[in-house]
Amino acid sequence: MIAGAVPGSVLGAWSREPGSVTGRTVTLPEDVTLPFVIAAEAHVLVPSTEWDPHVHPAHELVWVRGGTMTARVGDRVFTVAEGYGLWVPAGEVHAGRLTANIRLYDAFFAPERVPRTFAGPSVVTMTPVLESLLIHLGRVDLGPDERARAEAVVFDVLDPSEHQFAVQLPHDEKIDPIAEALLGDPGDARSLDDWARELRTSTRTITRAFRSATGLSFSQWRRTARIHRALTLLAEGYEVRDVAEVLGYAHTSTFIDAFKRVMGTTPGAFVESSAASTVRNT
Repeated sequence: MIAGAVPGSVLGAWSREPGSVTGRTVTLPEDVTLPFVIAAEAHVLVPSTEWDPHVHPAHELVWVRGGTMTARVGDRVFTVAEGYGLWVPAGEVHAGRLTANIRLYDAFFAPERVPRTFAGPSVVTMTPVLESLLIHLGRVDLGPDERARAEAVVFDVLDPSEHQFAVQLPHDEKIDPIAEALLGDPGDARSLDDWARELRTSTRTITRAFRSATGLSFSQWRRTARIHRALTLLAEGYEVRDVAEVLGYAHTSTFIDAFKRVMGTTPGAFVESSAASTVRNT
């Protein structure tokens, strides 16, 4: 087993997407010199790539250009688009999925040398300053003083985003089959009544379970799961109307309204913003 990997049956596992390849998990970048404060690297990944559940001994900040990243960490699924990154604390089991033709960036932080902490897995806004500093720290020709100055500024500008882009997983046996089905196919059109009949329970039980476990109603949770999948589909180049159809919306306008409720912007504006962000950081 590759160092840092954990069995796929543990929390953080998910079903494999057709046509994807499995990425190699490592504990730290191969060329990192110990001891370290921040170690950064970048990769270009052509096929859609997935990582089995694994852990790192260091905190990890990962972000992408040219697509989206989905990560299952603990009891949440994060979908991270252009302009954002995901902070995963050391020792946290996580699995990842990236869209095709993407540039992946990683920065690892030595836990004992990080002057600040996050409450847990967190989405981080990748400001131009933060991203430039981390890419700069990926160079191997930096002197100790130059590296220390850059690392100090990183900690000054490293902050969680107000947008966390996370779907809360219920972990309630009464509704887990519904959540897993919708994560696999957010376009699943089965109604609350349909699920109640299939699971031999009541709509009231399902409604209470979703509200108790996730803070959302069944319809709100399904909408959030759909919009998170929409981020990936839009990054893969799907037209807005096609995304709406794949996700089970009868009308494109209904999808646009749902997207705006979750993301605070329209799908078209989101795509334009992502494209502009890619150009700025090329």
